[in-house]
Amino acid sequence: MEKNTNRAMTRARRLAPFCLFALLMLITACAGSKLSQGGGRGGEVTGVSAGRGFSEPTPFGMVQVKRGFLKMGIEQDDSLWGKQTPTREISVDGFWMDETEVTNAEYKQFVYWVRDSILRTRLADPAYGGDESYMITEDKNGDPIPPQINWKKSIPRKPNEDEQRAIESLYVTNPVTGEKLLDYSQMNYRYEFYDYTTAALRRNRMNPEERNLNTDIVPDPNEVVMISKDTAYIDDEGRIVRETIDRPLSGPWDFLNTYIVNIYPDTTCWVNDFQNADNETYLRYYFSNPAYSEYPVVGVTWEQANAFCAWRTDYLLKGLGNEARFVQRYRLPTEAEWEYAARGKDGNEFPWENEDMASDRGCFYANFKPDKGNYTKDGNLITSKVGIYGANTNGLFDMAGNVAEWTSTIYTEAGVQAMNDLNPQLDYKAAKEDPYRLKKKSVRGGSWKDPESYIRSAWRTWEYQNQPRCYIGFRCVRSMASVPSSKQKGKKKK
Repeated sequence: MEKNTNRAMTRARRLAPFCLFALLMLITACAGSKLSQGGGRGGEVTGVSAGRGFSEPTPFGMVQVKRGFLKMGIEQDDSLWGKQTPTREISVDGFWMDETEVTNAEYKQFVYWVRDSILRTRLADPAYGGDESYMITEDKNGDPIPPQINWKKSIPRKPNEDEQRAIESLYVTNPVTGEKLLDYSQMNYRYEFYDYTTAALRRNRMNPEERNLNTDIVPDPNEVVMISKDTAYIDDEGRIVRETIDRPLSGPWDFLNTYIVNIYPDTTCWVNDFQNADNETYLRYYFSNPAYSEYPVVGVTWEQANAFCAWRTDYLLKGLGNEARFVQRYRLPTEAEWEYAARGKDGNEFPWENEDMASDRGCFYANFKPDKGNYTKDGNLITSKVGIYGANTNGLFDMAGNVAEWTSTIYTEAGVQAMNDLNPQLDYKAAKEDPYRLKKKSVRGGSWKDPESYIRSAWRTWEYQNQPRCYIGFRCVRSMASVPSSKQKGKKKK
């Protein structure tokens, strides 16, 4: 009896692993069966697991502006200026917004990136020594890829003769003073923008049967759909050539637009905007002197501001890895987003809580022109450092005064009345041959040179997209990609 019991126990021990394996296979088969049916249970639809959700970190230097409602525009006529601002009740989705205007230091990082990318490309050129290590032409598996700049390769501290020629080719010498200056004419940034909105329009479907859902209409298989595509190139004389091509729809690549923009700010705006004034100091030092590093960048056109947004997006995505596909691009705010953010959580007329321009102690709430000709009454002559005045209830600084700010919206007298009431926007990418009046872009916030009425959150003005001004800057926004984390604000280094 004891012998039989021992034999049974030995046999059970031998069979145990096989029983366990069979049980695991059964569980896996059941799970696979449920998975193949979309995760249902007992024939009921319960949804499928989408995996771990993407938790978007707070972007550096930005704050979250939560979605909400706004009566956009000025309800009462402006008795001072006699102008009417169109009004409408609108709703906007949440977005991230720069807590301050883009500074000289931040924009200078863009300029230096363009400079260093040109230099590395030139150092790899056989005409300047041909050091191929400055370019990446193979992936990690050794397969060929389009040439890319190798940013891990440092620029030489003690350049040889060829390397020195490459470095000097980016500079010009003032014939009078002998001072070496960065050749701004070479600071061209090329970027591509895929127009998802236009590509998604039903009229642009490749299949003619999908272009109209009206079943009474017989689709024409030979119908030609015309699209407009922006492109740019450098001609033989080194000039930027921009073209808008109208051509038949051929595929998804038709919605990829190419732009080349000279991105160096126009430092001469200080004398061109204020003629018969001695502003040479700002012309020479406002962008170059480190003393102005934390001041808002000016002399930047709407086109240059868009190029900065594109570069900032590309710069970010390269550091994110696989999560990059979830992140929205940096862009200029729409006119509606800008006003909604500026008014704060209570929809105030100014970014602060009352209609006064200064506190009881006489401290002004913004950098603007308090009296006719008295620029210094608020403590500043021109622009001021960003963030020195109090933030509004959204945590945003300088939404009134300091510099006016570009938006992505085209300017029309109808304003918001011509827009949708859900995320309102009027977007038009003017071609080079378009009339100049079609190149007006909305500008918001007023500046250091403007009186009280012009710095109200609802006040609208405009400027041509290629016109730099010493009183216009910008800040970036980013649409929300996911439910934000508990942190509302990304700390900004000072």
